[in-house]
Amino acid sequence: MAIITIDHAVPHTSTVPANAGDPVELFVRERRDDTPGPGPRKPVLMLHGRSVPVLAGFDLQHQSYSWAEALAKAGYDVFMMDLQGSGRSPRPKMDDPHNVSPALQPLLTPRPPGFVPGPPSYPFQLTNSNSDRDELNTVVDFISAECGVEKVAFIGWSAAAFTMGPYAVKNPTKVESLFLLAPIFPPLGTSNPPATLPLPGFPTFIGGKTGFDQGWKGEAPCEGQRAPGIVDVAWDAIMANDPIGSTWGPPTGFNRIRNFARWGWNNTTAAEGGVLGGSVPVLMVYGEYDKQVNTSPPNPNPELNFSVPALYDAVAGSHKLMVKLACAGHSVVWEMQHKNVHNLSKHWLKHLKVDGKTHGVFDMDTNGDLSPIP
Repeated sequence: MAIITIDHAVPHTSTVPANAGDPVELFVRERRDDTPGPGPRKPVLMLHGRSVPVLAGFDLQHQSYSWAEALAKAGYDVFMMDLQGSGRSPRPKMDDPHNVSPALQPLLTPRPPGFVPGPPSYPFQLTNSNSDRDELNTVVDFISAECGVEKVAFIGWSAAAFTMGPYAVKNPTKVESLFLLAPIFPPLGTSNPPATLPLPGFPTFIGGKTGFDQGWKGEAPCEGQRAPGIVDVAWDAIMANDPIGSTWGPPTGFNRIRNFARWGWNNTTAAEGGVLGGSVPVLMVYGEYDKQVNTSPPNPNPELNFSVPALYDAVAGSHKLMVKLACAGHSVVWEMQHKNVHNLSKHWLKHLKVDGKTHGVFDMDTNGDLSPIP
């Protein structure tokens, strides 16, 4: 079996306020067996979170870390997409360093050459829940036509839950199942969009390698949780997907992170119509040391108070499962548990079960063994 790679430029009419109405091309990478067997193809769509481009998270070309390749070898037709503002899809208004958060602009000196911090040239947040879901829908329709199927299985990491969760609720005839790794979920988050868009602000945050390393280190207390050199490998992969940010100082470059307005992902949405856990089975997976998905102590701002168990409770249907991974943090795709996550997803996509069950809460140890939690 040979796994082939095909990069698609999927046509889309932008609904991002910064380039609304413009024809754009969304980046989608496909990984699949070059000689698929008989019968319909089995498509899976993988979506990134807030800060890591899709290829760095799901198709890291290093040892056994490529989740997409593992699924392709298992017979799935794997598609990975970057939303606008991330990775290899368009990044409107983000190339101007003045559109970086004013609080972070001083970090850019002495590069780009001649840059002097100042107010944003585009003083608004970049993307929003509507534009993200519009782009997801375009890619889902592309995959359905490409593979000749009606439904696509979803895999989302982190803030992908803001896009994939509500989309599945509204489009159950297009979604086979939902696998959410480290899903961000504010139980009491806002349901409705703001009165006017775009919201005032700025398009871009930036993050550096030192902060990337230290934040990850704070969630990796177990021996061997991070392999030697993996921080460099992961950071280099992020920079390889950002030709502009990688040239900004310090010498290791900056990761450009889109600023987006979100709404419509909360207790009400997760329960709506009994879709999640009903016609769209859901598996939630998170690391025991993930400080981003479970806010402790609770944040007084409901928009920043997150909980994976609250998502499990909010899903109204009974076909729902939750797995907590031992010795894992938010960056589990690059940690010792990554192979177990790959295997868990393959089992889920094939059987829509965990340990033979369609309902329940489990622990997974570093050997990949599951135990139910009463």
